[in-house]
Amino acid sequence: MILVANRIYVAPQHSAAFEELLATRAALVDDMPGFLGIQLLRPTKAGEPYLTQTFWASRDDFEAWLRSEAFVRGHARMDALPKDTFPKHAQVEIHEVFHRAGSAATPAGLADTADAR
Repeated sequence: MILVANRIYVAPQHSAAFEELLATRAALVDDMPGFLGIQLLRPTKAGEPYLTQTFWASRDDFEAWLRSEAFVRGHARMDALPKDTFPKHAQVEIHEVFHRAGSAATPAGLADTADAR
């Protein structure tokens, strides 16, 4: 299993519109093979990025999502936000899950998915 973390810097004056866009996102990713779940996190300090975390059964599944028409359609909605919404480039990180424990470490929908490898 992998976790893909996307750190997204959002100008404070656009945070409400950005959050609404994410909260009402097209659920196109939900039916992708290997997609296990998503978490959307808001920063607790000014200047820190939002964080999206998606969980995938494999890196191949995630890369298939990146190549899909659904990905293009789902991310096209960002064009509706003002140009100055994103003061810095987003940073994408991919991590392989090698251990997880407890309900706090398990995103909704991931309980009892195959073991961590």
